[in-house]
Amino acid sequence: MRSYERLLKYVTFRTPSDEESTTGPSSECQFSLGRYLEQELKELGVADAFCDEFCYVYGHLPATEGMEDKPCIGFVAHMDTVSDFCDHDVTPVITPDYNGELFPLGDSGRVLDPAMFPHLPSLKGRTLITTDGTTILGADDKAGVAAIMTLVETLINEKIPHGPIAVAFTPDEEIGMGTANFSTEKFGAKYAYTIDGGAEGEIEYENFNAAQVKVEFNGVNVHPGTSKDVMVNACLVAMEFNQMLPSGDTPRDTCGYEGFFHLLSMTGDVAHAELVYIIRDHNAATFAHRKETIAHIAELLNNKWGQGTVTFTLRDQYRNMVEIVNQYPFLIENAEKAAELSGVSPATIPIRGGTDGANLSFMGIPCPNLGTGGYAFHGPYEHITVEGMDKVSEILLNLVKISF
Repeated sequence: MRSYERLLKYVTFRTPSDEESTTGPSSECQFSLGRYLEQELKELGVADAFCDEFCYVYGHLPATEGMEDKPCIGFVAHMDTVSDFCDHDVTPVITPDYNGELFPLGDSGRVLDPAMFPHLPSLKGRTLITTDGTTILGADDKAGVAAIMTLVETLINEKIPHGPIAVAFTPDEEIGMGTANFSTEKFGAKYAYTIDGGAEGEIEYENFNAAQVKVEFNGVNVHPGTSKDVMVNACLVAMEFNQMLPSGDTPRDTCGYEGFFHLLSMTGDVAHAELVYIIRDHNAATFAHRKETIAHIAELLNNKWGQGTVTFTLRDQYRNMVEIVNQYPFLIENAEKAAELSGVSPATIPIRGGTDGANLSFMGIPCPNLGTGGYAFHGPYEHITVEGMDKVSEILLNLVKISF
């Protein structure tokens, strides 16, 4: 079975993770895909495949004869999706021989436009997979899951020699909790790759340092007719807080290695308001300074409006894997060779985000990230091509051959 055929099946499972949940996994729906993958692995011949109580799926391919002493290599992808544009079933749209031009997404009014997505002309002639424009596609990261499953099937059916191989599918990556209950012991790999990037041939081992911060504003709500020098409007203080952040440090205004403060949500009334941000930076020192900036602004506003007016909760999510992966250059060299053998020019770029591989690297499993063949993740413009997914499958197969 080709990777895209698996993707079309996997996207029928709606698996949004839940930022507000305190359980693992954060949403029960992720078990539906986890248990399906467990069964599929068993049917392919992975006898020890299992989905554990935290919705992590693990499986192992024993080394073929003569390869038993090789180090175990792992492959990881995540099953969850973002929750935005995920309130109803996905309707995949398959378009053969895409012309590389404007492409309407069903009747949604949304359009894939080369002015917005300059890579679109390079996809001319391929079979494009999109949605009707009202949902995400879910190729992030079900395309990664599909690529790994196709690799497993190929290795088993074609009896390709290899050392020990581990696979894992994780929940809750999209909320920064993808490795919260991950068992390195159950996984058993010495090195690994996440398949969770963009275009085929992408190789990533530099990611953002990441944190989430919730800032709460406690106001004083009295009758507006008698509120002079008494009322403290929590919403206005929240607006003041946001205005004190560097105005150009937003996702829209930054690229490459530049970090940002990203306002995810805002709620509130006169008595109480809340702002939720994510903080990102590749540089550890600058990242620390960004967190200090949050604390400094909170202190200034508390001095102005009264202690306790502004409180915040900051949660670190992941660190830049380059600190670890740089110590294992052969992981990158092998991935580059695998892409070249597949007729793809490797592209080593910094991730303006993160993957499970970042946390796994700091858990003792150096873990770069590879492309899935997809584009425009986390929204209704998400798309991927059949040919791109086939190339990812080829790259992974070549990577196994090179690694052993």
